[in-house]
Amino acid sequence: VQLVESGGGLVQAGGSLRLSCTASGFSFGDYAIGWFRQAPGKGREAVASIGYHGVAYYGAPVMGRFTISRDNAKNTAYLQINSLRPEDTALYYCATTKDDGSSWDWMSTYEYDYWGQGTQVTVSS
Repeated sequence: VQLVESGGGLVQAGGSLRLSCTASGFSFGDYAIGWFRQAPGKGREAVASIGYHGVAYYGAPVMGRFTISRDNAKNTAYLQINSLRPEDTALYYCATTKDDGSSWDWMSTYEYDYWGQGTQVTVSS
């Protein structure tokens, strides 16, 4: 199982980025994908998640600015991030877990079995 994030970079406040999470080694369409971020000196924060059926969940700080999506044919999930703020600066990770349709805590890191290495997003003011 491998997850590879890309698309991070340095942007000015108010700008946009699209992060990608490309997966291999498992049946992508049967798995939920989550995006988390971790700023220096802080814990890992849940950003968004999308189930195998396409239902999306968002953390309060990003609601209305971030959009998660997936393309099962490409084994890739995306995180569109708009109206970036300096406080969005962090290392962004994607993670995955088998989605069997049962209830789960999408915001908990313990729910996810595999993680990528992260892509850095830096927002200048």
